[in-house]
Amino acid sequence: MAKFYATCGSHALTLSAPSAEFAAMRLMDEALAAHVWIYEDLQLSEQQRRDHLVLEALLHLDTTVRVSEVGLGHSDAGDFGVPELLDQWHRLMTGLSLMVIAVGLKQRRVLPGGLKPAHHPSNPR
Repeated sequence: MAKFYATCGSHALTLSAPSAEFAAMRLMDEALAAHVWIYEDLQLSEQQRRDHLVLEALLHLDTTVRVSEVGLGHSDAGDFGVPELLDQWHRLMTGLSLMVIAVGLKQRRVLPGGLKPAHHPSNPR
């Protein structure tokens, strides 16, 4: 496997991957991992989940993930659009969630027990 450098906004990742697109998707997974809780919340609709991810991407990511085999800051291996990667990641997480339900596994929290997803600031001004 080749070594890739993926960057998007303030996120950077160095990894071995079978392709540049895989490296870009892996960076998206790292950036959005803290938001997996939205797939545990059965009260959220499909559109609410998608809106949440889009808002997070707008706040914390650039419009493209740049992937290089040379080093950080280059894009010789390709530029991948965040909207397309975000859609792929969302479909993957939705599929995994549906699979867990379909095989009859008991849904369990992805986050550690002591952590609760924050829907609002704990100390509003």
